[in-house]
Amino acid sequence: MRKLTEKQKRFADYYIELGNAEEAAKKAGYSGATARGHAHKLLQNVAIKEYIEQRLAEKDKERVASQDEVLEFLTKVLRGEVTEEIPVGKGEGFFELEDKTPSIRDRVKAAELLGKRFAMWTERQQIDANFGVQIIDDIGESDEAD
Repeated sequence: MRKLTEKQKRFADYYIELGNAEEAAKKAGYSGATARGHAHKLLQNVAIKEYIEQRLAEKDKERVASQDEVLEFLTKVLRGEVTEEIPVGKGEGFFELEDKTPSIRDRVKAAELLGKRFAMWTERQQIDANFGVQIIDDIGESDEAD
């Protein structure tokens, strides 16, 4: 990727944050009178587009759970390895937080989701057939063709 100037990098970062190219150009240091024109040109710049796409991909990776993370979490729920803090009344308006393991219902749901992911509940039947195709031309020539 081609190296961006500091101003271009600021524009791209502000654009990711704000979603508005003109405002991003102004915050990056472009003059208010020419910000709209600069913003349009900057968004057409291939290096800036690549930088924005790369940064968005990084942010998505940080924010959104990966498939492996989801599968690991469901497996931990199924095995009862995760706990949830719940308030338990101790009388006279006092509560204490206690760790609670997943209920049977939660574990069954995790098992169901994992089973769906690995297609454990679908019957697979494979049918192999070797049929020969025979074409019979039983349409005779017309006797009325004169």
